Amino acid sequence: QVQLVESGGGLVQAGGSLRLSCAASGRSFSTYAMAWFRQAPGKEREFVAAITRGGSSTYYADSAKGRFTISRDNAKNTVYLQMNSLKPEDTAVYYCAADLKRAASQIVTGTLPDYWGQGTQVTVSS
Repeated sequence: QVQLVESGGGLVQAGGSLRLSCAASGRSFSTYAMAWFRQAPGKEREFVAAITRGGSSTYYADSAKGRFTISRDNAKNTVYLQMNSLKPEDTAVYYCAADLKRAASQIVTGTLPDYWGQGTQVTVSS
């Protein structure tokens, strides 16, 4: 089992940037496909980005393409989400997620990962 702790959220003006981090502990980090999801008030949780176990492939929701970058450092047991050109509609709680058995590409197509962090709030003001 893996434990996930997100950090890096906060309040930022539109057009600004934030870098979220997710630190993992427990079983070998490199055996997990990793992803970021978000949930805005009154809305369902939605996929943002995913990355394969080795970090060679990444996947993004259309809303994140060109603005967000997911990366991972397996030596540091950490996955990151660099968010640039933030918009008020990016306001949400952002969750880190991990899956031991499924591929990152399966997470993209709707399969929810097995393990989740507690979330970190991102608020973008206009």
